[in-house]
This record gives sequence, structure tokens and C-alpha cells, in this order.
Amino acid sequence: MLWTVIPGHAEDMARTGENKMFLPGVPIAPGVEVTGDLTVLAQASAILMVVPTGALREVAGKLAGLIRPGTPLVACAKGIEPKTDRFVTEVIAAAAPAATPAILSGPSFAADVAAGLPTAVTIASADESVAAWLAGAIGSASFRLYHSTDVRGVEIGGAAKNVLAIAVGIAHGRKFGASAAAALITRGFAELRRFGLAHGARPETLAGLSGLGDLVLTCSGPQSRNFSLGFKLGSGEPLPAPGSGPLAEGFFTAPVLVEMAAKAGVEMPIAGAVEAVLAGRIGIDEAITGLLTRPQKAEAA
Repeated sequence: MLWTVIPGHAEDMARTGENKMFLPGVPIAPGVEVTGDLTVLAQASAILMVVPTGALREVAGKLAGLIRPGTPLVACAKGIEPKTDRFVTEVIAAAAPAATPAILSGPSFAADVAAGLPTAVTIASADESVAAWLAGAIGSASFRLYHSTDVRGVEIGGAAKNVLAIAVGIAHGRKFGASAAAALITRGFAELRRFGLAHGARPETLAGLSGLGDLVLTCSGPQSRNFSLGFKLGSGEPLPAPGSGPLAEGFFTAPVLVEMAAKAGVEMPIAGAVEAVLAGRIGIDEAITGLLTRPQKAEAA
């Protein structure tokens, strides 16, 4: 069952047999029913919530009165809720207390998964039996899932890498070369790791698929919306005007991430520079100068 909230979208997908709005050219698998009626999901064994972080609370709240107790609601968003500083499974738990929150995250582009190209990601739930069941239920020969109980680590990897990918995109847009990009990815991962450890994540999760793996993919090129946003900024284009279309998740995550890092006493200079550029407080050249003129330190620091 595939649900959409967009008016007329379900009818269009049913008529054409594909999701032209978000995944054009990929046929919807036979047997998948498309609907705009959320109530038909009431008896679902599990629900994948493929909505942006900002819409997660609303959709989870609508599902709360429909689903059976214990139904896994799996967040596929990679962000932190603005204003509340809550991670995505915390949002689900607050909006749908009877559900079992889980998160699916890792290095994957939708087009690759839809094409059946080999992909490996992480599924996490506080209940290991739920995570293992979801891995078996969702996985396939080309879509390999590793299960985990480190929910926070998986959430942090997915949220932080979006902000860091904007920095790498800016570097590519400025034509700084592969060496600069490699430095940003590596030092960006150090920031992600510091933030994750400060919030209870496991080191092996941060160095795994949903952390380092997703960071590498998201920094790899224009298939990533966050990289593309940074590339455009680095090339001299202005930020998209409000209402001109959906912005990359990293745009909304950056201020929350930087605020939470400051509260935890975690240094994140690359993420901080991205946030300042996105907020319009400094220009890209000033941000670059600020990073390059930071005091010398040991690499492990």
C-alpha cells in the first residue's frame, strides 16, 4: 500500500503506473495499491514514513488513532525537528505513543534502490526483535538491511551528514578540488562523531552505514540535494526563494544541529560555518577564511 497526502497524486499514480512527481520512469510494482485515504493503513503490520522531518509529527499524529498498539512506525526522514530539538523517533513517540518507533537510514539514493542496484542500509529500533523483523520484512536480494538498537546513533548520522554535505558541495562549486573535499569529509566526520558520542551514540554506528557511509554518499555528487544546494551556493547562486520548491533537509537541520552542539559543548566549526552562510550572517569567502585560520591542533582533537 502506498499513501500520499498530495491532492490528485494517488489518482495520477494509479492511472500512469508510476510516481512521476518523485520517481519518474520507475514503474510501481504490481500489486501495490495507491491511495490518498490514510485509514486503509489501519491494519498494516508496519508503516514506512517517507515524509520530511517537518511533516513527521503531523502524519504520526494522524496515524495514532488508526493503527494497532505496537505497530512499528519507521521514520525515513534524516533530520532533527526544529524548535523542539527532538530526533525523529522522539517525534513519533510523542505524536503516536502506542506505536513502536524505528528508523531506516543509510547510504541510499531512491533511484538506485528502485533500479534494483545493490544497496545496504541500517534499520534501528530500541526493541531488537522489532528491528530484526523489519530487516527481514523490508530487505531483498539487492536491498540489504543491518539491524541495530542504537537508534540515536542512526538518527544522528542521517541528520548531521546533510549539513556537512552542503559544505562539500560549496567546495566543489568553488572548484577547490578533490583534496579540499576529502579534508571536509574527514573533518566533518570528526564533528559528526563528537556530536554523536556526546548524545549517547555508539562509535561503531557512527563509523557504519548510517554514519560514515551515508556521509560519503551524500558528499559524492549532484544526486544529493544537500550537495547540490551547496554546489549552487559555491557557484555563486543565491539561496532559493521561499516557496520556490522544497529545500534540502540540511537547510533546516543546520541551525538545530549547531544549537544542540553548543548546548552539549561540542565543537562543530564546519557545521557552524554552513549554518552561518545559510542564515546570511557571513559570506562563503568569510566562512572559508574562518575555517582555514582556526588555531592549529592535533588531528585527534
